[in-house]
Amino acid sequence: MAQPRTRTAARPDSGLAGLTPAERAARGKAPRAEVPRESHPAVDTPPGRPDPVAQLESQARTRVPELVPVRYGRMMVSPFTYYRGAALPMASDLATTPRSGLIVQACGDAHLSNFGLFASAERNLVFDVNDFDETLPAPWEWDIKRLAASLEVAARENGFDRRDRRTILLAAVARYRQAMRTFAGQANLDVWYAAADVAGLRTQFGSLLQARQLKQVDKGVAQARTRDSLQELGKLCHLVDGTLQIISDPPLIVRLADLMPEQVESAEFGPQLATLIGRYRRTLQSDRRVLLEQYAFTDMARKVVGVGSVGTRCWIILMLGRDESDPLFLQVKEAQVSVLAAFAGASQYANQGQRVVAGQRLMQASSDIFLGWQRTEEPGGPARDFYVRQLRDWKFSLNIDRMAPDDMRLYGELCGWTLARAHARSGDRIGIAAYLGGSDVFDRAIMEFGGKYADQNERDYQALLGAVAQGRVTAERGV
Repeated sequence: MAQPRTRTAARPDSGLAGLTPAERAARGKAPRAEVPRESHPAVDTPPGRPDPVAQLESQARTRVPELVPVRYGRMMVSPFTYYRGAALPMASDLATTPRSGLIVQACGDAHLSNFGLFASAERNLVFDVNDFDETLPAPWEWDIKRLAASLEVAARENGFDRRDRRTILLAAVARYRQAMRTFAGQANLDVWYAAADVAGLRTQFGSLLQARQLKQVDKGVAQARTRDSLQELGKLCHLVDGTLQIISDPPLIVRLADLMPEQVESAEFGPQLATLIGRYRRTLQSDRRVLLEQYAFTDMARKVVGVGSVGTRCWIILMLGRDESDPLFLQVKEAQVSVLAAFAGASQYANQGQRVVAGQRLMQASSDIFLGWQRTEEPGGPARDFYVRQLRDWKFSLNIDRMAPDDMRLYGELCGWTLARAHARSGDRIGIAAYLGGSDVFDRAIMEFGGKYADQNERDYQALLGAVAQGRVTAERGV
């Protein structure tokens, strides 16, 4: 049931000051009369449903033209890679589904590959949501539905039977519901400080893990701790006449000096770069500004990342500290308007990079110390917003396509718990928990939704393949 579009996205957790827990629970349970939990399997695809390929083409108009075929090529690999790139078509579909009216800071693209391991500021290894390009205040149901459908799509791709797929989805949604009910009973600060560090996760999920799975966890943790800027230096750079340079690998990595040689060689480049870095520096905490000032700009390149993000302007910057063994790689990624904005309302932030940073800080238990934002204005061209973070800081993602059914079930539960914790930080956790209730009614509804939407995703995937075959869009595969 679509609701009227608002000019600005509603603030999460609004109107709670002064309400008792009982009043918040009543406010959360009340929508069940109009939006029963049993209504959530609905996937409304009316005859006038927007063409998903046309929606992807609309995004291509603001992207780097020569990289758009790479995006389509990556989406064509499988229904799951298509799903990863099709956040906009699904946002459009989710806007027609039932919603309780409770708003959180939503991820906007909470599929299972957008969770992973990375280092906290305290140098603990944590598991959390790690992609916030589409974050915006929106209905909490949209995130859990995107997560559930992604599990169904991935499970089908791994060849799991229907029984295993249903078990995986039920477990993930049940963990979300149970975690939200736990957070509903906790104090505000306890919820705020809750974190999915590896040690805590082993305590919480250890009894469910088999010996084989424990070994996989330990191996993943060990690999994650090696993934940092120093490792990236060996992979991405080489010495040229005694100076470190990023290695070009077109079209995936292209140095700025190769893309815009005249601009880089001009007298204005140094002062312009200093101005841009200075603007970004001002978005950091004061102590982190001091740290950043100890690094000097060395090189810069455009880098293709992900699936859905391909074609947006993404740069990597190499900076050096005390010597060449002290590198810092920053990723400067273009932030465009969230795919949720047309359906949940525009962001309160004029700078889309600031929108991403604010949403990430609100949803994550611990965020990158170099997380900040920037805006560039090209003479005669449009202003572009960016957010900045480290390229690598113990970051590690699990191989979804190698998971057995039990592995994916546990991973889905971990994602469900993590998403509930992220939502509980910003939304009315007591109201959401009351709406969800103690039974598995909602769990089963979302399980059914996941199956139905996976069917729709398959049809949309075939539509993209057909568009490529007909020459409507051009795809470059294997890149």
